Amino acid sequence: MKFAIALLAGPQDPAARSALSFAQAVLAGGHQISRLFFYRDAVHLASSLAVHPQDEADLARQWRDFICDNQLDAVVCIAAALRRGVLNEAEAYRWERPAANSGEPWELSGLGQWVDAMQTADRAVTFGT
Repeated sequence: MKFAIALLAGPQDPAARSALSFAQAVLAGGHQISRLFFYRDAVHLASSLAVHPQDEADLARQWRDFICDNQLDAVVCIAAALRRGVLNEAEAYRWERPAANSGEPWELSGLGQWVDAMQTADRAVTFGT
């Protein structure tokens, strides 16, 4: 079974950890993830500049490692990312910002990527509000 997973919750929201646990269980169960879509405050997970206290888990790193280790398609909504200051090299250059804070494995793209994922997946699951 193919799953499309959308995450709307930011790193501090328990839904972000639940989504990661669900995605790990999907793959452990022998299923596929056609696309991960990060929207609203979930785009903060794609920022490489957040620093977490030493006694807290780095959820952004856990997501990044999970995506890389499993070679998953991870799309970050470009409109939500730009509003929240999450930029890759191309967008930093385009908007004349001094630096980028996002890159591999994240892809900045539009909401159409989520629509496409829902059309190709057997199940679409959303975490967060």
